[in-house]
Amino acid sequence: MTILVIGSVNADLTVQAARIPAPGETVLGGDAHVSPGGKGANQAVAAALAGAQVKLCGAVGAASDPFRSPALSGLTRAGVDLSLLHTLDAPTGLALITVAAGGENAITVASGANARFGPQQLPADWHGLTHLLLQQELTPAVTLDAARRAHAAGLRVVLNAAPSRSTDAGLLAHTHHLIVNEHELEALVGQSVEPSALELAAQSLLKRGPQAVTVTLGAQGSLTVTAEATYRLAAHRVQVVDTTGAGDTFCGVLAARLAEGDALPAALHWAGLAAGLACTRPGAQDAMPTWAEVVAAQPLR
Repeated sequence: MTILVIGSVNADLTVQAARIPAPGETVLGGDAHVSPGGKGANQAVAAALAGAQVKLCGAVGAASDPFRSPALSGLTRAGVDLSLLHTLDAPTGLALITVAAGGENAITVASGANARFGPQQLPADWHGLTHLLLQQELTPAVTLDAARRAHAAGLRVVLNAAPSRSTDAGLLAHTHHLIVNEHELEALVGQSVEPSALELAAQSLLKRGPQAVTVTLGAQGSLTVTAEATYRLAAHRVQVVDTTGAGDTFCGVLAARLAEGDALPAALHWAGLAAGLACTRPGAQDAMPTWAEVVAAQPLR
């Protein structure tokens, strides 16, 4: 079972600070740290660490680009297949991240090569792949075309509709499992959603194509709806250090466990557990747990 991830590859430039600056404010922080990131690369690493065979299709700058090597380092360590990676005449993507003392973060992304990745860079051969994992840091045209091609080839399409952006109606029609947070859910349904109405809002998206919709709720866990059932899972309680890669960890591990044949409730459980563990260390890929660490953290029943 092989997962193809089509998505962004970045280097993350992270600074710890007492708080996230307000507009026009300068806040002194600690030492800057460069680490691998990008939602596509993050989710590919999380899936590989959870035991899946993973290929990444994305783009970076030339070998002389100073951020190329750090952007790819985590993928290489996790054993992700990079045979579908493209080198483009553009800078490697860069994310500027401020992490506040309480673990919350603010992120600005310079897309670079990710923004130049077009439909012509998508794979021509989908043979041997079982799942496609997508996000929305590449252009909408790429994401839609990838979902269409994968669906036609018989792959299961998992879409993390993040960051929130205009989503073509056809994209959801080619999506089997949709993953959103509360803000992304509101963007898709076109209105604010009260906590008491989350389930109803998620169910409304099932009519647009997905067979399952998961809403990640941070410290409140996750909510998943299908046509047959609703699953509410509590968050794994941890001492939060940095939430930067938690959502990507959830998505990657969920896709990995589904690809490995886990039933949906079990896959959701493992994804939530891994996401909680990712909050206990700084960084995105650097914080992601191995499968052995996830299993060891399984609460006693």
